[in-house]
Amino acid sequence: MEHLWAVVMAGGSGTRFWPSSRAAKPKQLLPLADREGTGETLLAATVRRLAGMVPPERVVVVLAERLVEATAAALPEVPRENLLAEPIGRNTAPCVGWACAWVRRRDPDAVVAVLAADHHIADEEGYRAVIAKAVGAAERGELVTIGIRPTRPETGYGYVEVGDAIGGGVHRVVRFVEKPTRERAEEFLATKKFLWNSGSFFFRADRMLDEIRKSLPQLADTLDALDEAAKAGNETERVRALYPEIRGISIDHGVMEKADGVAVVPGDFGWSDVGSWQTAWELAGKDDAGNAARGEVVLVDAKGCLVLGDGRRVVAVVGVEDLVVVDTPDAVLVVPREQSQRVRDVVEALQKRGRTDVV
Repeated sequence: MEHLWAVVMAGGSGTRFWPSSRAAKPKQLLPLADREGTGETLLAATVRRLAGMVPPERVVVVLAERLVEATAAALPEVPRENLLAEPIGRNTAPCVGWACAWVRRRDPDAVVAVLAADHHIADEEGYRAVIAKAVGAAERGELVTIGIRPTRPETGYGYVEVGDAIGGGVHRVVRFVEKPTRERAEEFLATKKFLWNSGSFFFRADRMLDEIRKSLPQLADTLDALDEAAKAGNETERVRALYPEIRGISIDHGVMEKADGVAVVPGDFGWSDVGSWQTAWELAGKDDAGNAARGEVVLVDAKGCLVLGDGRRVVAVVGVEDLVVVDTPDAVLVVPREQSQRVRDVVEALQKRGRTDVV
């Protein structure tokens, strides 16, 4: 895989993991799925899983400008020039387009694996086997996504309808489907024709840039301007000038759903998008009562709780069930596990109050 490059999208804010996740240190820079206690962040795990497939010099990370230093510290093996800093978030199509243009200048034959920085994979060997299938199809000119075999009628994910097999464990995509209602999700599960859209994509860099020119011509013009700026040695300055004018749109809606020759590789390797404190509890090691704890925590008659202290003081939880308690130096969160998706509402409320110091 001498022409395989990894593009890691690492610009998210992780508001559902407040108060641990902050603007200057969002969830991808936290050890939210670290069962071994090594302190490995989600981002570092994303890059480590590619060992043997993609060397550090072919890893590109697209991130917010404010996260450059923290990301460089988390990934010391990745060259600093491979950190592409966006001055403002414009969703994933501009992110992927810029990265493909950057990579193509260095390797005209590049195949790009676009990966999220904040996913967890339980079966890493199985994951790499699925990636190998996706890369093979991408080398043949396909636009490829990985679809996860659903285990429940999930309404928080998009879906991919699977069509005919085209060889090598790869299938044609019939269509992409938006996040469904509960009733539709149950129908999808029953048919066994639908997969969760993992948000991982594989394609030749030149093929994706051609598709962007067809579907998102304004973005294509901007990428042309950045190519010219790179020749003149002022790409960073042009990115800052042009990025605010780019239309924000996802690579899914902007390109993948419109393109011909889109394929999917089904996968079943313990994938999680680590989307909330509920997910963090599910991934964590637990005691006999189903509690997961970190720091100096005292649990008395507690069941099914996630309790995270930062070591400054004792955190005691007594006679409660299914709570999330997160203690940090300047904020404390207490929320029922099943309502942990609502933590983003706290961040919005604090922003309205002007409390940017704690978000």
